[in-house]
Amino acid sequence: MSHTKANVPFQPLQIAVLTVSDTRIPENDTSGDALVDGLTEAGHRLAERVICKDDVYQLRAVVSAWIADEAVQAILVTGGTGFTLRDTTPEALMPLFDKAIEGYGELFRQLSYEEIGTSTVQSRAFAGVANRTVIFCMPGSTGACRTAWNGIIREQLDARHRPCNFVEMVMTARPVETACGPRG
Repeated sequence: MSHTKANVPFQPLQIAVLTVSDTRIPENDTSGDALVDGLTEAGHRLAERVICKDDVYQLRAVVSAWIADEAVQAILVTGGTGFTLRDTTPEALMPLFDKAIEGYGELFRQLSYEEIGTSTVQSRAFAGVANRTVIFCMPGSTGACRTAWNGIIREQLDARHRPCNFVEMVMTARPVETACGPRG
């Protein structure tokens, strides 16, 4: 369900993509590919793409560098959100957040339920904001990445989406017009 404001221009963002995996390499990272395809097709720019082992400190190092980089406005993380011993993305990244976006995980699981049923309870999808950088974390499957991008993230990273989106918050260099504002 799209709610766009026609007189607001699209604002391309610089978006980094992180795949959390002990086994994926660039040649078989279909989840990372899906996110890169989605963001570029929407008109955004890929700031950087990294595949990182599921290690709390390596994950924090990569994401912390992007959070500190004013050129990176959003981060998409795929993988490490399950319940195995190796799934540490929430433990690694949640401490970096200034604010959590609780509704993202709730909405992701609602959308995912339509596709995979009750298995969605094993997803610890989550999101937050750190240093004016919005971070969306989703499961490592390609389908989950498409669900998250198409069902939630694409609109929330579009300045035209109303009644609100994250674009104005992440655009630190200059004020930008968005569809946010009074809900009239």
